[in-house]
Amino acid sequence: MNRSPVASRTALAQEAGPEGVLGAAFAHLDPVTAYVFTPSGRTVAATAGAPGVAAREAVALVADGTGETVSVEADSASPYDRWLLCVPDPDSAPPRMLQETAAALSHCQEAAARRRSAERRAADGLGALHSGTGAPVDGPEGLGGAPAQARYALTWARTTAPYASLLADATALTSLDALLTGVPAEARAAYGRTVLGPLLESDRTATAVLLSTLETFLACDGSWARTVKALHLHVNTVHYRMQRIEHFTGRDLSLLSGRLDLWAALLCR
Repeated sequence: MNRSPVASRTALAQEAGPEGVLGAAFAHLDPVTAYVFTPSGRTVAATAGAPGVAAREAVALVADGTGETVSVEADSASPYDRWLLCVPDPDSAPPRMLQETAAALSHCQEAAARRRSAERRAADGLGALHSGTGAPVDGPEGLGGAPAQARYALTWARTTAPYASLLADATALTSLDALLTGVPAEARAAYGRTVLGPLLESDRTATAVLLSTLETFLACDGSWARTVKALHLHVNTVHYRMQRIEHFTGRDLSLLSGRLDLWAALLCR
């Protein structure tokens, strides 16, 4: 069976990674804004010239439904690592093209998983090298905290690239997500389980809905109006769900401290 031009171009670009796939897929069109997100809002790739999108904005963009979002099916990806192809302007690319691009991205993600597996096997044989450095200090009085900073950066490096060598600098930990990555995995997992509690019981549909609602609410900066619009629900339904979340977690979502606790717990999953 003959491939379409889009399928042929994206097939050739798969080894170049998701950026290459997006570039090849939309090369023949007027500038198209397209992204590859994870469910948590991390930007995996974007077309050239696409504006940057913060994680919360990305989650809201996918939930809003005004654009076109296609799930990238990859057997090797966990629910938290799967990719979402998002085109904010649904009229900028035909649906078939989006489906073909998502298929190419699936092959791309599977190829990346195979490379990580190979790296893991190589690391088992050779051992990956990780190192952390602290922030520069102006004098001897600042040396006391340098070892702690270096250890924290080392933990971040081991968590971020467990199967590849990496040098990490403590001054690069400039976001809450990056900061939490420096916390030992066991502590992060314990915090997430303790704070989110029953909301992590993914085998129960009701709690999965509550978790998704919480993610959208926080991605919308706690705005009830934007959350209602993103979820296409009545405001009373959203209020009821948030009350159930407060019941299960013991956090008050009207307080910044409660929202920060839950946002950190989501990042720690």
